[in-house]
Amino acid sequence: MLDHIGIHTNQFDRLTHFYESVLAPLGYSKLASYEDAAGFGSDKPELWIGTAQAKPTPIHIALAAPGSAAVDAFYAAALAGGGKDNGPPGLRPDYSPGYYAAFVLDPDGNNIEAVYHQPA
Repeated sequence: MLDHIGIHTNQFDRLTHFYESVLAPLGYSKLASYEDAAGFGSDKPELWIGTAQAKPTPIHIALAAPGSAAVDAFYAAALAGGGKDNGPPGLRPDYSPGYYAAFVLDPDGNNIEAVYHQPA
């Protein structure tokens, strides 16, 4: 359904560097870079970071991971990069069977999730 999504920040450089490190374990990298925007993805930019004049309202984004080890690596990279724990890696059977995820708050307070749907 979605083609891309954007996060606005008044800490553009900090957030761009944060996402460069936490998206790498999921197989995503910075594919586009402009003075006030950066796009991340695997084939095309799907997550955009852009500048905002005022402090934006935090949002929740769930990112697909290729496996549970990638979820673990995402979580470790996020904490090392200045993110805050919002739910450690693990199964969440109350969401759905095989739902393996980790949650972190980025430097702007956005709730970023990496999720892998394990085969049943």
